[in-house]
Amino acid sequence: METVKRRRKLFLEGPIVRALVTLAIPIVLGNVLQAGYQLTDAFWVGRLGASAVAAVSVSFPVTFLVIAMGSGLAIAGATLAAQYMGAGRQDMVDHVTAQTMVMVAITSAVLGALGYGLSPYLLTLLGVASDVYAGALGFMRVSFVGIIFVFMYAMFQALMRAIGQTKLPLYIVSGTVVLNFILDPLFIFGWGPTPGLGVMGAALATLVTQALAALIGMGIFLRGRHDIRLRWRALVPDPPYIRRAFLLGFPASVELSTRGLGLIVMSFLVASFGTLTLAAYGVGSTILQVVTIPAMGLSMAVSTLVGQNIGAGNVARASRIALLGTLYGFGVLSLAGIVAYIFAPLFVAFFIPHDRDVIAEGASFIRIMCLAWGGIGIQLCIVSVFRASGNMLIAMVIALVSQWMIQFPMAYVLSEHTSLQAHGLWWSFPVTNI
Repeated sequence: METVKRRRKLFLEGPIVRALVTLAIPIVLGNVLQAGYQLTDAFWVGRLGASAVAAVSVSFPVTFLVIAMGSGLAIAGATLAAQYMGAGRQDMVDHVTAQTMVMVAITSAVLGALGYGLSPYLLTLLGVASDVYAGALGFMRVSFVGIIFVFMYAMFQALMRAIGQTKLPLYIVSGTVVLNFILDPLFIFGWGPTPGLGVMGAALATLVTQALAALIGMGIFLRGRHDIRLRWRALVPDPPYIRRAFLLGFPASVELSTRGLGLIVMSFLVASFGTLTLAAYGVGSTILQVVTIPAMGLSMAVSTLVGQNIGAGNVARASRIALLGTLYGFGVLSLAGIVAYIFAPLFVAFFIPHDRDVIAEGASFIRIMCLAWGGIGIQLCIVSVFRASGNMLIAMVIALVSQWMIQFPMAYVLSEHTSLQAHGLWWSFPVTNI
């Protein structure tokens, strides 16, 4: 209890920079380790060749879209939990947690089943090459089977961040990433009596470790020793809360789904240029996800602090947190862009060490987009502020405008109607970010 009081005092009254750092460092470290899932998959799958990398690249946007469709409920729960924590309403924090868990479990089960059944049609719609199709289908279907665990653990992380408890998720992720690193080569290549499953093995390793993380998270909630206590009777659906969470979370789901659908549209455009370009895009996108981790961690810290201070009635302090966090986000991503520009070929070669064509094309993709990464840092922090204040509509509009009115028309025109060809796709990224 004394720890909770000290943390609450820091978040609502203490130095803003110290509060941001206290929250952001465990989140960033946790996100780095979380990215270890994708990095480990990319590292081992890259040893199977460009077709295998392309299979993962084309599958990820589809599964991301389905996850995004249900993530608005978790965002709504985290927003309300942060505001109730700031207001000192522990009873409502517990209630929000229970209701969010029920909604997320039902939503993820439905979306996972739909995704599994529709996987072949989605890949056909994307026009995936024959040498990529089998691996992509296996990877995608296993991913959809495990999507309920991804949802449940993401919900656990979001709610723990909302109340300012960021270290415990870091410990859980640390263990599961190590396990994933062991299981990946075992399931991909096989060993002894265990058969090698190729690309599908990478998805299976992630399924096992995410299931373990989700079960640990639910156990922590049920035991109630870390600021949130989940009681079985609280799992009975509460229609007024569900309606409120739906109205709050729907724009967030639309926003995230727009981004997820955008990844599919971009994959569709990239796939039209062949396996080489798709593999380069896959590696470049993975690197982009890694370097944005610090800004994502910072934006999550900003969201928690803004939400709790709004709940406590400290709107002026929430505004100062928003401004300071955005400036830091711009600086961190700009610095990351400079580093990426210098070492682009080495970064690509880490994933696909023996394919010079993919290394050259991937490095070109990175160098074209990386110097505008500061714009991503700004957007992540600003959008997190809107979400924390409950204003999901503006965040949704930003996503719709930036992707559907700027990036995709530009990517299509530059790649299909100019001499830039595939490089026209790459140039749509920095322009949109700016």
